[in-house]
Amino acid sequence: MPNQSDIDRVFHALGDPTRRAMVETLGNGPASVSALAKPLGISLAAVVQHLQVLEESGLVTTEKVGRVRSCRLEPKGFRVAEQWIAARKSLIERKFDRLEALLSEEPTPPSGDKP
Repeated sequence: MPNQSDIDRVFHALGDPTRRAMVETLGNGPASVSALAKPLGISLAAVVQHLQVLEESGLVTTEKVGRVRSCRLEPKGFRVAEQWIAARKSLIERKFDRLEALLSEEPTPPSGDKP
């Protein structure tokens, strides 16, 4: 299970709509910083700041080749969120299973009562 600071960084990064839009774009494949900036209508400097948060969270990696910085999704970062969500889901499902078992039990008539 990932540690709490890893989980916090991932959800903080995904908590911003601009960063989520960047992740959506990168879901189609690697992109340059300028390609990420274009549909967002923000400056390259702002994109770089958002990318830093995404990189620190482990969701995105970047590589500079010549003058172009290429960005791509990093599956490892998404596994942090996936594991955290799966643990919560498992806990909730166990509670529902217990509730279902309780509700499906045959009621026992109170002792001493006659029909």
